[in-house]
Amino acid sequence: MTGRVGFADYLIIATGTSTRHVMALADNLAKDLKQSDYLVQVEGKNSDGNWVVVDTGDVIVHLFTEEVREYYALEHMWQV
Repeated sequence: MTGRVGFADYLIIATGTSTRHVMALADNLAKDLKQSDYLVQVEGKNSDGNWVVVDTGDVIVHLFTEEVREYYALEHMWQV
């Protein structure tokens, strides 16, 4: 993302096997990042858990269920 957008250096897109898995991934990722002194903001955990975003400012992680990832296809927006 460096040089393409001004809001992040890296964008990570990952898929969980269920909403519970997506939420667990987000919880554990946020916990580990906070322990490493990153400022972390999590969005989407209070919704249905199909799409959760973990944002550290420089790195943004999108965690999806498979169906929602296929529907939004974010990776296609950023292909070179």
